[in-house]
Amino acid sequence: MKNTIASTRPLTRAGLIALVVFVPAMALFSGASPTPKAAPQSGATERHCVPVGGTIMTNFGAIDPSTNTLGPATGDLQGAVSATLLGAPQPGAGGTVVFHVQHHWVTESGDTILFDPAVATTAPLSQTLFAVITYPAHITGGTGKFAGATGDLTFIGEVDFGALKTVFRYSGQVCFAEQD
Repeated sequence: MKNTIASTRPLTRAGLIALVVFVPAMALFSGASPTPKAAPQSGATERHCVPVGGTIMTNFGAIDPSTNTLGPATGDLQGAVSATLLGAPQPGAGGTVVFHVQHHWVTESGDTILFDPAVATTAPLSQTLFAVITYPAHITGGTGKFAGATGDLTFIGEVDFGALKTVFRYSGQVCFAEQD
């Protein structure tokens, strides 16, 4: 069975004008709606992430001669930093030496940055001098603008137990929670 539609009346001029105007207008106004916008997120989950970098130079002995360092931090996280060695260095793979470290950081504006304990893997250059191979640190929050912040830093540098000094370059990213 063949289905066809036939009209016995010719298309009038008014009908043709109506089709020319009506069909495009229907297509224009009945098309897909614009892309919906994402629902706003709560302030607790919105993050603003920024790259950070700078240097740290510390001395052993300012707090404790063998387990604590203290010194200035420059760059994006400018302020003061201290690190506590969490036990004796441990031998690592391939002749490396591993240090477990807890960071204490206060920015020049007085905000505190909190960190998970970190693991620094070093290569001994002498009995007292160590080159940092890997040294990641994870930010877990803090006070002021660092309340609710997260982030990750990596460090390169040296630890000199003979001179009781350290020097590091840090880089990474900090993601700040939206402030109310």
